[in-house]
Amino acid sequence: MQTLVTHFGSSSGLGALGLSLSSFLIQLGTFIIALLVLRKWAFRPIMKVLNDRREAIEKGVTLGEQMEREKAELEAKVAATLTKTRVQADKIIADANTTARQMVHDAEEAARTKAGGIVKEATARGEFETKRAWRKLEGQLASLVTDATEAVVGEKVDANKDSALINRALKEQIKA
Repeated sequence: MQTLVTHFGSSSGLGALGLSLSSFLIQLGTFIIALLVLRKWAFRPIMKVLNDRREAIEKGVTLGEQMEREKAELEAKVAATLTKTRVQADKIIADANTTARQMVHDAEEAARTKAGGIVKEATARGEFETKRAWRKLEGQLASLVTDATEAVVGEKVDANKDSALINRALKEQIKA
């Protein structure tokens, strides 16, 4: 060791570089003490904080992955619900269209029935009015025939002869 000390102390070895053995040993001791102090009071808390952060980050990543899975499941459920809702809406629309068509058909049928009733009523009324007009016309025609007969014959014809004559003349006119 003395050779080492003499080697450090000499101006030709490390001493030439400006290093001394005593300074080196003091600095080495100071470094070891600083290392032990930092290890006990600084490195352990720092490592603990770093480990806590790493665990928090891992939990966050795990939670993020779990949330992604849940999001995918929720999106699948939403898609299934939307599909089911669309099917139900389409069914409701189809039912409404069917009901509307049936209502239109029923309304058309009711209108046809009512129109048929109106036509029958109008036909019956027309026939009634035609018969009434014919009776009135027959009465006027009978009166005219009676007047014409009196004018031609020159005498008054009784009601029975008059009526029989008119009916016969009308029947002949209708056949012709």
